[in-house]
Amino acid sequence: MKSTHQSKGGDLSAYSVFLAVANQRSFRAAAAELDLTPSAISHSIKSLEQRLGIRLFNRTTRSMALTDAGERLLARLRPAMAAIEDAVQEIEERRGTPSGTVRINASEGAIRLVLKPLLARFLREHPQVRLDLVSDGRLSDIVADGFDAGIRLAEAVAQDMVAVTVLDRVRFAALASPAYLAARGRPRVPQDLHGHDCIRFRFESGAIYRWEFERRGSVERINVDGPLTLTDQPLMVEAAIDGIGIAFVPDHLAADALRDGRLQRVLEDWCPDSPGLCLYYPGHRHVSSGLRALIDALSEQRRRWSAQAAAAR
Repeated sequence: MKSTHQSKGGDLSAYSVFLAVANQRSFRAAAAELDLTPSAISHSIKSLEQRLGIRLFNRTTRSMALTDAGERLLARLRPAMAAIEDAVQEIEERRGTPSGTVRINASEGAIRLVLKPLLARFLREHPQVRLDLVSDGRLSDIVADGFDAGIRLAEAVAQDMVAVTVLDRVRFAALASPAYLAARGRPRVPQDLHGHDCIRFRFESGAIYRWEFERRGSVERINVDGPLTLTDQPLMVEAAIDGIGIAFVPDHLAADALRDGRLQRVLEDWCPDSPGLCLYYPGHRHVSSGLRALIDALSEQRRRWSAQAAAAR
């Protein structure tokens, strides 16, 4: 009787390569993820296809897509490989030391705001943990894309996920440079934005973000217009500093420019706090020791920030 690693389909490493390529849709990206060469990845996939007797990917010089057989194999392999990873992690955790790679998907703003302040200390205290942080403006499917967890606004987290609050509140702000306001005037109510140049934000899905304001229970959603549309919020801040128009972004991204006067708030009484940021992960998956250590560190950071905010009031 053949053992699992000697079966017709090949050994488990070949399936790991297949999963990486299926997730990345790229030999080169999969090679970077697995620390292999693109030629080694290509050879592994070709060998697996030969052993199975069926093509798993349709490949051209410009694109790569799973075949129907590849899609079926991927659907069966993901939960199986996840179960194997969970079993290995549980055994490793018996050593009592957090270890392993933790892959996190988050927006650039979330990474800068909640992860950057603790990275150096966390990695120093947990030398056997490796963090793989992917900055992504989309609402990615963290399970399908192979992430252990994500960080997003609380309102964007699916109900079937376990959510851990890592930042209590996030405040959006409408911002403009003093030069722009001197030339164009200050909007007094959200509808005034129709007469201003606004710096719009486009999601990676292609949708344009509608600016949302609220005051005393009255909600205004504005489809703004303007000369510039971006997919990067820090760039929106820079464009506002340059006087291109009014930007609407989480105010922590513009803290320095607000402090030194390069930007000013407008419509401030229409910009209330919104629900904060959560780290989230699928409830059916085992929480690795590395992810648990990160959650503990983020929770402690949140408690410290809350205490500092209370002391400042």
